[in-house]
Amino acid sequence: MLAVIATVVFAVAFVINATGTDTDAVFAPTSLLLVGLALVAAHLGGLGSGARWSGYRGRRR
Repeated sequence: MLAVIATVVFAVAFVINATGTDTDAVFAPTSLLLVGLALVAAHLGGLGSGARWSGYRGRRR
């Protein structure tokens, strides 16, 4: 889920940068890039992946 949010943030940063829109410092392409990188890093670190490893045992047949 975080990877999808990061993709949207990167797309918004690209559109802002490509059109040359003058925005506030919060929505500058560089700050959006850093937020997107933080989301990708969190996703790769396992945050928000939905996998629950503790106590999971497969059903035996």
